Amino acid sequence: MIVSHRYRFIFLKTAKTAGTSIEIALSKFLGPDDIITPVSADDELLRKQSGEVGPQNYRHPPGTHEKSLKAILNCLRKPAFYNHMPATEVRALVGEHTWQSYFRFCVERNPFDRVISLYYWCCRKGHRPCISEFLQSAHIQLLIQRGRQIYTASNGQLLVNRVLRYESLTEELEAVRLQLGIPEPLQLPLAKSGLRPPGVHYSQLLSEQDRQTIEALFETELQLFQYQWQTVAAADMPQPPPS
Repeated sequence: MIVSHRYRFIFLKTAKTAGTSIEIALSKFLGPDDIITPVSADDELLRKQSGEVGPQNYRHPPGTHEKSLKAILNCLRKPAFYNHMPATEVRALVGEHTWQSYFRFCVERNPFDRVISLYYWCCRKGHRPCISEFLQSAHIQLLIQRGRQIYTASNGQLLVNRVLRYESLTEELEAVRLQLGIPEPLQLPLAKSGLRPPGVHYSQLLSEQDRQTIEALFETELQLFQYQWQTVAAADMPQPPPS
């Protein structure tokens, strides 16, 4: 996640929605006081190769400068800000004034497509279970936690100003860039990409039972954003952004 004091925004990172690619692209424009949480070693290497600003200012809560050994050890064990941090925790740390005055955004994705993206990511090495079996795994519960639970309160209230659609990510990011005054279009690197077979639509991979399982698990997202099941013909198969 990112807190930018330079451009007065907070980016909350959901899972399997091109979040890492967006973080790397945004890093180019961040100042020395902005908060950037670390990503995986491979993605940090990609960020470094892109010449962008790396992780910074994420270990201590804002306004604290304690240098005791105990404080340092605590920060090493659990940094104040971290990857996939929910809005409620970010709000508590940055304070109400910053939270209310900064533009807060994240990205959401059609749950059927999001599940397939996670499936290929989690099964990129070794054994690959059938999708029906995968839907019963702990990976799916973590996907839910790193989805709507990132940007909503316990009562379901949205805690962000805007939820961008993954399916129209380029256009929506450009609108946000212009609103924030970021001087150049964002160039998304291909982080965590290339694992899913190209040109394969989720409707070609999910059975009717799989569809019903996902509809039950992600009922809130489907209703909130009016996502619907599409067949490969209806989807028209646009080139997706990074996963």
